Amino acid sequence: MESPISLDSAYGPSEDIVVREIEGELIIVPLVSGIGDLEDELFTLNETGRAIWRKLDGLRPLRTVVSELAAEFDAPSGRIEEDVLGLLGELARRKMIVRKG
Repeated sequence: MESPISLDSAYGPSEDIVVREIEGELIIVPLVSGIGDLEDELFTLNETGRAIWRKLDGLRPLRTVVSELAAEFDAPSGRIEEDVLGLLGELARRKMIVRKG
């Protein structure tokens, strides 16, 4: 079973996906079977998701990502943390991200 997303770990995109930005929309395309959902091969991210995705460099722990996003958007850290953990939980479930450190 996949371990829960940790604020003290760094995450990055899986090598089994391709990410493209088309007309302002970030689209994640699986390269192998078993990634994503069978009925939904493409995965798109809204503005909040794109801001989070761009910070997933595999080097910064999520705690740092949350702090950076809270400062960038002048939003409460608790709300940003909730959004980050929610999105990463979904991306991990779909095997679109991997723990890097």
